[in-house]
Amino acid sequence: MSRCVRWTAAVAAAVLLAGCSSGSSGSGGDEGKGRSDRSDPASTSPTAAPPSGLPSSLTSQRLDWARCKATSNSPAPGGDWQCATLKVPLDWSRPGGQTIGLALIRAKATGGHRIGSLLFNFGGPGGSGVAAMPSYSSTVSALRERYDLVSWDPRGVGASEGVRCRSDRQIQAAETIDATPDTPAEEQAYFQDAADFGKGCQKTAGKLLAHVSTTDTARDMDLIRQVLGDAKMHYFGISYGTELGGVYAHLFPKHVGPLVLDAVVDPTADSVGHALNQTKGFQRALDDYLKSTGQDPKRGSQKIADLLKRMDAKPLPTSSGRKLTQTLAVTGIVLPLYSKDSWPTLTSALTAAEQGDGSKLLSLADAYNARDTSGHYGTTTQAQRVISCLDDKQRPTPAQTKKLLAEFEKVSPVFGDFMGWDTAGWCHDWPVAGQYDTPEVSASGAAPILVVGNTGDPATPYEGARKMVDELGKGVGVELTWKGEGHGAYGSGSDCVDSTVNAYLLKGTVPKDGKVCS
Repeated sequence: MSRCVRWTAAVAAAVLLAGCSSGSSGSGGDEGKGRSDRSDPASTSPTAAPPSGLPSSLTSQRLDWARCKATSNSPAPGGDWQCATLKVPLDWSRPGGQTIGLALIRAKATGGHRIGSLLFNFGGPGGSGVAAMPSYSSTVSALRERYDLVSWDPRGVGASEGVRCRSDRQIQAAETIDATPDTPAEEQAYFQDAADFGKGCQKTAGKLLAHVSTTDTARDMDLIRQVLGDAKMHYFGISYGTELGGVYAHLFPKHVGPLVLDAVVDPTADSVGHALNQTKGFQRALDDYLKSTGQDPKRGSQKIADLLKRMDAKPLPTSSGRKLTQTLAVTGIVLPLYSKDSWPTLTSALTAAEQGDGSKLLSLADAYNARDTSGHYGTTTQAQRVISCLDDKQRPTPAQTKKLLAEFEKVSPVFGDFMGWDTAGWCHDWPVAGQYDTPEVSASGAAPILVVGNTGDPATPYEGARKMVDELGKGVGVELTWKGEGHGAYGSGSDCVDSTVNAYLLKGTVPKDGKVCS
């Protein structure tokens, strides 16, 4: 999947930089197992509601919590962590039919006066909650005093019927495909690779490919809530998890308890709009990084763009023997922009690349692509594509994309060309139809939902927070702003943000809409 450059809207990217195992996130120990039907997928309607009332075989499940086991890609978390499997319908329009298993993880509340379960989604789409939750628990230790911390691998991710569309060898071969084609031959190879990826997903996922949408996962969330015994949903969604939380609130407004949406995806943006938003966000973060090093952002960006152009013609050598291509270099630049603490790492990698050594940028790209030292790739980026291509109805043609390139390149000389081509390549010739242009998140009648935006966020630009507040509806969305850098706000060093979110979740204190933490 490394050929594609659509970047994950997930806290997982920052977790990778903090030193988590890049080979385990989203891989899971049971991916691809237990799927009995490999027939061709069929399109489903996102608006078709399941029959009222669910069978007791689903709602009366007793989860067999047990100590989490190690997988082939990651060690077991500490003894505080328990894992279980929840049965959910493959097809929510037929809740009494075939089921699939979702992997859950929890750590019980440490203090008295337990409120209930706090369900986390760390974004992506495609991020493994089972892998990320233990690493993130220290950030939310204050919340654990009164909540069980719970997360899960959404359908199609990791240990929840995780989709793997390509072998490691095929992924590495795809790294040589030029993601910004300059010739008819390169363009043909680019789109053929995209079509081949979709065929690989269709072959391995079977019927599941048509049932991994955000709407499907939102319905899974409500079953999780019921089986955990919570009268209301208590939820913390980060990045793509904010879109998922908004869709949940729309489907189940009366079930909404305290919901925190941090690093907010713009729900009014279609797939092209989302690509433009990310282009603007990463360029804004790159400008801020360049300013921090004493460089003029315009000249500094052009210097990086020139470096990438040279790599397009001649990839850089690395200490591993692999070549640093232009596309891998861009991915390596993107990763440190998720966290201001990683900006020095970016400086070191760019300096080495200017001197002809691509090793450091390749290492960053490998971390983003979840490639370990043995050459094994995780499945996060594959699941991301599978989920988003089922969600997104918009399918720009190559001709339409070429007309968009100038707009993307004007926004960013570094990222624009890549993100522009990606609008056509990402879901090209996808075997299942997309479900909507933009997600429906209106939630009239829901309890107040806290929406947290960061003015320096690269992956989910700040403007999306106000758009989410407006779309949730009057009296529902409440905006909290942090004037900071990096992806997300909670746990990023602002006592103001952390105390406001904690008071909302622990005490039910709703801040004034528009509160700003600087």
